[in-house]
Amino acid sequence: MMPKLYEYLGLIVLFYSNEHEPIHVHGKYQGRESRAELVIREGLVVEIIYSRVGGRRPLEGSQLKDFQTLVGHYADDIVRKWIDYFVLHRRVEAEVI
Repeated sequence: MMPKLYEYLGLIVLFYSNEHEPIHVHGKYQGRESRAELVIREGLVVEIIYSRVGGRRPLEGSQLKDFQTLVGHYADDIVRKWIDYFVLHRRVEAEVI
C-alpha cells in the first residue's frame, strides 16, 4: 500500500508503507520520481533535501518545481501525517490540491 497524501495536476505525493525514518515523501509524475527529506530540529522543519530515487528518472522542470513548492508549503502537515500513519497507525486521507 502507498498512502497518497496529495495530488496536484497529475503530481502524486506519497509515502511507501514500508518506509523508515528520516521523514520523507516521494513525488511521482508520469514514471518519474524524486524524494524530499524533511530535516527536523526541536520540532521544526528546518531544511528540505531533494534527491533522486535509485533506478528512477527524477522529476524535472515544472513537475520538480511543483513538488518543491508543495512540500515546502505542506511540510508541517507532512510531518503530522507521517506521525499519524507510521507512529499512531492511523489512516491518512489524500488531498487534491
